[in-house]
Amino acid sequence: MAVSAAEIDRPSTGKIIWTWTQQTIANLLILAGAITMLIPFLWMVITSFKTDAQVFKIPMEWIPDPWVWSNYPTMLIQPSFHFWSYIVNSVIVSVIITLVSLLLNSMAAYAFAKYQFWGRNVLFFVMLATIMIPIHITLIPVFVLMSRLGWVNTYQGLIVRNLAGAFGIFLMRQFFLTIPSELIDAARIDAASEFRIFWQIVLPLSKPALATLGVFTFLFSWNDFLWPLIIVSGDEMRTLPLAIAALGGGYYILSWPILMAGATFATLPVIIVFLLLQRYFVEGITLTGLKG
Repeated sequence: MAVSAAEIDRPSTGKIIWTWTQQTIANLLILAGAITMLIPFLWMVITSFKTDAQVFKIPMEWIPDPWVWSNYPTMLIQPSFHFWSYIVNSVIVSVIITLVSLLLNSMAAYAFAKYQFWGRNVLFFVMLATIMIPIHITLIPVFVLMSRLGWVNTYQGLIVRNLAGAFGIFLMRQFFLTIPSELIDAARIDAASEFRIFWQIVLPLSKPALATLGVFTFLFSWNDFLWPLIIVSGDEMRTLPLAIAALGGGYYILSWPILMAGATFATLPVIIVFLLLQRYFVEGITLTGLKG
């Protein structure tokens, strides 16, 4: 009796059930992880619409009754709390760091991925090893350097330290390795300059990786607290994370709902940036690991 190819390739019922079970378990674990990460954010938003008494009410209530909308205008008109000034500082610092770091990291990564030079692999390994150095070790030396340059409590001091990093170079290099070298060689044969190849061929093909690195860099810059805390000495140069910490009254929280209102405001730009670049972000994360 002849057996068709379709019957041979057809998976057994047991295999179908096992595959379905695996997928279901994986989806449930992903869902549980997503809910676990979402709960603190939801609690932050809900707390911003409560009174101080409702925050500490037992049993805990998820839905405020009544909803208190006054926490947001109260946060905005706090004495000595110049919210829009802090927003402007954070935007300036985060945008400049993101744009310049994308350029510098991409140029360094392109050299590591597409150029052959003596000591390339050793230099790349040394650069990559800096990721393992704790940031706290370099804080004092970098602060002393910034102080001697006169950059304490300035935009330069907030920005320059974070303009490039080993992680960004590594991420972009991994993506550049997936771009065929034949494409670059063809452009060189057509007498294209190295800068033109990089600017008009390589970068346009690297939008997913650039979006991924841009999201990471903007997120880090926007949420950075430790370095601004060290380099900023005046209220006029505070970024939003520093301002929110000050809003809480230092170590003693004056009002949790008002503090959560400020934290909710600070989270919105990050969410907007991620939603705008989500498609490129997911694609970039996938493609940067294809070739090593």
